[in-house]
Amino acid sequence: MNIGLKTSGLEPYAEAIARECDRFDKDNVIPRIWRRDPTVWKTEDREISNRLGWLEAPADASRTVAECESFAWEARDAGFSYALLLGMGGSSLAPEVFSRIFGPGSDGLGLEVLDSTDPAAVLRYTRMLSDRETLFLVSSKSGSTLETSSFMNFYFARNRERLGPERAAASFVAVTDPGSKLEHEARRLNFRRVFAGNPDIGGRFSVFSPFGLVPAALIGLPIRALLAEANEAAGACRRLRAAENPGANLGLILGTLAKQGRDKAVFLLSSSLQSFGAWIEQLVAESTGKEGRGILPIVRSTGVPLPGATRDRVYIVLGLAGDAALSGEAEAARKSGDPVISMTLEDPLELGAQFYLWEFATAVAGAVLGINPFDQPNVALAKEKTDAVLRAFRNTGTLPVEAASWEEETVVFYGDRREVGLRTCLRRHFEKIKEGGYAAIQAFLPPSPEILEAVRTLAACIESRTGRPVVFDFGPRFLHSTGQLHKGDAGAGVFLQLTAARSEDAPIPPSPEGGDAVLTFGNLIDAQAAGDLQALRDKERAAARLHFKKDPIEGIFRAVERMS
Repeated sequence: MNIGLKTSGLEPYAEAIARECDRFDKDNVIPRIWRRDPTVWKTEDREISNRLGWLEAPADASRTVAECESFAWEARDAGFSYALLLGMGGSSLAPEVFSRIFGPGSDGLGLEVLDSTDPAAVLRYTRMLSDRETLFLVSSKSGSTLETSSFMNFYFARNRERLGPERAAASFVAVTDPGSKLEHEARRLNFRRVFAGNPDIGGRFSVFSPFGLVPAALIGLPIRALLAEANEAAGACRRLRAAENPGANLGLILGTLAKQGRDKAVFLLSSSLQSFGAWIEQLVAESTGKEGRGILPIVRSTGVPLPGATRDRVYIVLGLAGDAALSGEAEAARKSGDPVISMTLEDPLELGAQFYLWEFATAVAGAVLGINPFDQPNVALAKEKTDAVLRAFRNTGTLPVEAASWEEETVVFYGDRREVGLRTCLRRHFEKIKEGGYAAIQAFLPPSPEILEAVRTLAACIESRTGRPVVFDFGPRFLHSTGQLHKGDAGAGVFLQLTAARSEDAPIPPSPEGGDAVLTFGNLIDAQAAGDLQALRDKERAAARLHFKKDPIEGIFRAVERMS
């Protein structure tokens, strides 16, 4: 383990940080965290004391490591070459980190993660993966996540038709909390295996539970070495003095800076560690973005740092030793005059320590900000709005229709007023970004590399024109991540939703228990986009939608031209 925090640019905040450290020491905050004392965060214990199982998770994982490893060998012996994880949010992001950073070992399965309800994303794996060689890992803590249930119904019905009921069931594994709907269904359908999660660990803190360890074992990752790093970090985070505790120190710095107005954490990562940023993004945004406060993680930044001190940012540099390109970016950040926190990894397996460090730091930052980092009250709002749209669709067969602000043959803009031309629509929308604000692009589109690059180009264009940071992600995955902060922070965001007509769709079968199929994945993602747009507007956020009637990539680059 190598957790050496190197800092620069903190001098103006040194006194405030020292006061917080003294308060933590005087009030015995760190021992109270380890005693699972909910009053560290709130006087009322709501989703706190029963969400602190992550503190001991690396040590507790020793009981399940052998089972995970044994199952990985069983899967290989059964002839599986690939695993497709069906999940969303906390159940999918850590496995995605493992897959992209470590990949399959010499004896491991290839691992893909499906966390998009776009029909093109769902159908991609029907063409990409062999029916007989693919193990399906259905991962959901609650066991009732709409997206995960839809994925499972689709692939289980498909495999049952192609392979027969017995072989289909043997191709499915569930990871879920005890007593969930998914557990009951998996046992009734005779899934190959059901792994029990820990109900005392929230989804975004679940990397060292079966939600992270089962997929890690399947790809052949040396999970004992990963856990050794995590346990060492946990030991360091038991140090009672805040200034000597790396997790507490990091959290105190981030929380104090956020209270002082530096509420945007820009992550500069080695290229090979980029996927770790998506995991941090969910952890920090969903944990801190509530009650009019929050730390905005800027992970997929488009050109940082901006010239000159920004006054609302802190840079976190996390890279592998010897990364010359990252060193240059870090030096530019230091010269900007903004605070910089740097950490260097000698080996990618040291991410085991980083996972734990960031969990502890996020919990501490929540204590500094005076919020509960373990709930997600505004995530439910988007779900409620989506459910309302789906109920209306089932009754009428149509989705909500709103009046366009401007429309032509290939593009439609939906905003809060009539405009003349796409250029005017876009420019007036992003003129709403205030000092200290940000923009967010929410792409309810197929998560392909080509569309990602187009969205990145649009984000860079908006950032260049406005001088404000721009974040972006695909829907619906961000609804289980940064979506909490979008609706729970102080309202600093200006949002542009991207949607498109699609050339293909896929029906969502009923559950294996029976029923009529009434939805397609196209219906579902359209309802999720409509529901989230309404949720943002209900929270008085500036939110608009840009819809492409034809090729979305062509449409995005057309928007870039108009913004330039």
